Amino acid sequence: MSIYAIGDLHLSVAAKKPMDIFDGWENHAEKLIENWKAKIGPEDTVVLAGDTSWGMDLAQAAADFRLLEKLPGQKILLKGNHDYWWTSMAKMTAMLESYGFETLRFLHNNSYYIEGAHICGSRGWIFENGQPFDEKMIRREGLRIEASLQSRGNQQSETILFLHYPPIYAGQTLEAYIKLMQKYGVSRCLYGHIHSQGHKYAVEGECRGITFHMISADYLAFDPLLVKK
Repeated sequence: MSIYAIGDLHLSVAAKKPMDIFDGWENHAEKLIENWKAKIGPEDTVVLAGDTSWGMDLAQAAADFRLLEKLPGQKILLKGNHDYWWTSMAKMTAMLESYGFETLRFLHNNSYYIEGAHICGSRGWIFENGQPFDEKMIRREGLRIEASLQSRGNQQSETILFLHYPPIYAGQTLEAYIKLMQKYGVSRCLYGHIHSQGHKYAVEGECRGITFHMISADYLAFDPLLVKK
């Protein structure tokens, strides 16, 4: 049983939003499915780090969830900036039940203990050059990250934090989130959101005592990354 991760699938079975207008995204769903089936079994878990579906509401996103449901393994979804379908945990859980989706779960103010590791996470917030710095949203997302980390309880095991936005990028650091990771003993942080030419600014490897990995789908060539075996 293994843990894999990938972000930014940008599926659009019902929304019909083409991604092949971007370089490297031709037939991306087909590539993802082929790579997924080649390495992931029903006993494995895949964390999807945001921007999973272009659906504008849960009904439209359900077509993408149906695609994921048919793929092997358990899937844990967190929120990305383009997940417009995302609503309350109660409504999302009710939707899964109504469609009979049994392999999908959500990561939101909670955590999961899988394969000897605590899986924690939240969306995070943007702080890229040229983007507005929103202190209110950074604080709010910080509270959600902390709620997820606190939900682990007292069990001592590796803690892996998943974010959609990068907490460290292009020479900038979101200090509040790094301090939370250090406070709660996060060993690894995996993030998405960054595409195309932005890949060259991604932080990979150890920094401030934490190991970082970028898992945007196009960065991984639409091939889920093995996180823990």
